[in-house]
Amino acid sequence: MTTGSQSAEARPSSLGEKRSFGAGAAPKDAGGWAATAVLCFLFVVISTWLTFKQAYLHAVSLGVGEVASGSVLVLAVACAALLAWPAFTSMTRARRAREAVSAGDLMTARIETSKALDYAHYTMGFAALFAVALALVQFLMANDMAVSRTFLSLPLIGTSFPLVLKAFWINIYIFVVAEICVLVWGLIVAVARLIPGKTAYPIRAIATLYTDVFRGMPAIITIYLIGFGLPLSGLPILKDLSVETYAIIALTLTFGAYVAEVYRAGIESIHWSQVAAARSLGLTYMQTMRYVIVPQAVRRIIPPLLNDFIGLQKDTALVNVIGSIDAFNQAKILSSNYFNLSPVTVVAFIFVVITIPQARLVDRILEREQRRTRAG
Repeated sequence: MTTGSQSAEARPSSLGEKRSFGAGAAPKDAGGWAATAVLCFLFVVISTWLTFKQAYLHAVSLGVGEVASGSVLVLAVACAALLAWPAFTSMTRARRAREAVSAGDLMTARIETSKALDYAHYTMGFAALFAVALALVQFLMANDMAVSRTFLSLPLIGTSFPLVLKAFWINIYIFVVAEICVLVWGLIVAVARLIPGKTAYPIRAIATLYTDVFRGMPAIITIYLIGFGLPLSGLPILKDLSVETYAIIALTLTFGAYVAEVYRAGIESIHWSQVAAARSLGLTYMQTMRYVIVPQAVRRIIPPLLNDFIGLQKDTALVNVIGSIDAFNQAKILSSNYFNLSPVTVVAFIFVVITIPQARLVDRILEREQRRTRAG
């Protein structure tokens, strides 16, 4: 009995093995993930070869140099083959983990299992990235390269880029001025909505009605109504403004409602004791807002404010409905002349180039704020 029990204890069962590894994966699981990683690697290499071979044949038929096309084919397959190292390393680590378990070295088994999973996940993650890229290449080659010629005609992109970039300065002018106006107007609306006391109820009601109406109304309708309505109304001064000024007014009204709510959320996130302390020192409500509450609130709302401004920059393309020759309108004219959408692709590229760095900046600010909060 003693010998049998000792041998039973010496043999690591799969249940005991999982218990010894706690909530983590056992070596058997790591082996499964490693095998999946190898299959992903093989899928990527074969798919890359087939896709870029098709692209190579298209390039040759279009008269593109065979050497250049062949080099792209070889480079693509070589990039896919780079996944061989993490895939097979994962297999090796999983095998070492099983050997360590058999030898009773659970510490080494735990380390090797963790490494095997890391390499397997690395391989599968990049395999997913390759799959998305290959799907995009297949889409561009669809219908005998018709998609590529429609959206990515390189000669037309080169011709239209200077004209579209020159018109894009209209968009820059509109969103820079509108952003300044939105910052000021949104703060005014937010403070008006938070004025305490029964006597301020009408002001709060007006501010609430404004935010509800302009948050519910699409920006393009606001631009259309102001861009065509004010000139038709014949009002002094307002009827003679430029198209860009109408666009700035419309965007300020629309995004002012959103930014006012962001300001309000930031102000209400400040603890009420801050207001009580400021008022007990003799500060008025407006002085409390100016010197105590708003400076603290602004630090907290910078990321959502930047997100709203990214949306504002994109919505400047809507001003084409009132006749402003911005980048999008210029691209539409060129597309109509050449019966090709490549100029519109140029506009999309320019907007993406200016908005992605701002999106990453928002992420950095959020991460820094989270670190500061955790440290505090």
